Amino acid sequence: MKDEKMSLFFTKVYLWMFIGLLISAGVSYITSINTTMLAIYAKSYLVIVLLEFVVVIGLSSAIRKISPSVAKLLYILYSALNGFTLASIFMIYKLDSIIMVFLASALLFAILAIYGYITKADLTKFGRILFVGLIAIIIMSLINIFVGGSRLGIILSILSILIFLLLTAYDMQKLKRIYYAYENDEFMTDKMSIYGALDLYLDFINIFINLLRLFGRRRD
Repeated sequence: MKDEKMSLFFTKVYLWMFIGLLISAGVSYITSINTTMLAIYAKSYLVIVLLEFVVVIGLSSAIRKISPSVAKLLYILYSALNGFTLASIFMIYKLDSIIMVFLASALLFAILAIYGYITKADLTKFGRILFVGLIAIIIMSLINIFVGGSRLGIILSILSILIFLLLTAYDMQKLKRIYYAYENDEFMTDKMSIYGALDLYLDFINIFINLLRLFGRRRD
């Protein structure tokens, strides 16, 4: 019974992760072929990015206070906003290349997610290291915007892939701990499934984007 309840929890996590990816992919593609949405994209890109940060930070920090319905709405909103900002991938890369990189990302993600779920090793000790690495990548990415070095961009993409793969395993183990903390509280586990979906969604998207930067074939 206990294993069944945990399986149900992770089924919800992955279902919502899949819904988020589907929404993002749909919004990205529609934006890339719609002239009106492309005009909005060009004029409001930075505003949308800022709104994304507000939504994701708000959802993560208020997850214990808000209702499951609000959490789901915020997650859907974030997925749509992120899809909007990622529309450029359909304009830059060939569709078959995007699909192949997506499948490769899914395979790598699945391997690390399974490892994080089954491993007996305590991955919490790597939390701070991964967080510091993530901050370092963000700072280096901002520097690269102004420096514009292709070599630095390649190094950043490789490091980002490694960090987000490790974060996938770390987040899976963290979700198991979260489940055990709230396993008898259906209201909280419902909300935490959204929180978990958001974490894994972010891990996957970052793996995908950086693999695409390295191996994606650009349009002529």
